[in-house]
Amino acid sequence: MPALDIADCINDTCPWSGKPVQPDSLTVYDGRVVGFCNTGCRDKFERAIRHFSEAKASDGGPSA
Repeated sequence: MPALDIADCINDTCPWSGKPVQPDSLTVYDGRVVGFCNTGCRDKFERAIRHFSEAKASDGGPSA
């Protein structure tokens, strides 16, 4: 995976803390670069996304 660039980041502040995003704390979500104030916040986001993706996959979606 190529290095992520803060210039491509869709947000200026961390969604967890509200602090400015840092170049070493970027990830890709839904095809877009998202930034966080530190790697801890980034990793927390990645764990949450992984958890919900796994739950969605095992659930099979909503029942009608």
